[in-house]
Amino acid sequence: MRILIVEDEVTLNKTLAEGLKEFGYQSDVAENLKDALYYLDIRNYDLILADWMLPDGSGLELVTQVKQNSPKTIVLVLSARDDKESEIEALKAGADDYIRKPFDFDVLIARIEARLRFGGSNIIEIEDLIINPEEEKITYKDKEIELKGKPFEVLTHLARHKDQIVSKEQLLDAIWEEPELVTPNVIEVAINQIRQKLDKPLGITTIETVRRRGYRFCFPRGA
Repeated sequence: MRILIVEDEVTLNKTLAEGLKEFGYQSDVAENLKDALYYLDIRNYDLILADWMLPDGSGLELVTQVKQNSPKTIVLVLSARDDKESEIEALKAGADDYIRKPFDFDVLIARIEARLRFGGSNIIEIEDLIINPEEEKITYKDKEIELKGKPFEVLTHLARHKDQIVSKEQLLDAIWEEPELVTPNVIEVAINQIRQKLDKPLGITTIETVRRRGYRFCFPRGA
């Protein structure tokens, strides 16, 4: 799971990044809206922690853009505002949760895990194809498909970003804990396993290669 931290308070964003790493999350840190948008252009994120007040804009602007481009991406707004009206405004803007500063880190982790459990990691159902990330299970027309490990994670990530082109680098960043230590060829191996174990036996196409750009989840073809 990869998380984008958008927070201009240097001490806090460093603490968040280090704490999330201890819980097995990968993260990037942006200190302003401009840098956050840059990261969103080059990577896919399962969850975003966005401070409301940024040096060059509002975190709510980021919420709106994220939800327009990637509705399934979870966004938690962090804010020192403790009034009811601000919380309502953030939620109406599209935020999935509102966390008041200062907050307890353990509580934050619990909120993140809850949102990922009920949001980013929920069952993906597209016509007769069902992908269950919690059980690492795939079924098609009630037939269970044997696909585990990284190929399963690649398929799940692409399915969550259906109709979007995802580059090899984005897949590496999102799935591998230390992407800098592996080569992009592992993505080709994973895609090949998906096609051999899922597409070919069932006579379907789930992933298409977009030359020089990456891969796109395309099931059902033409939808």
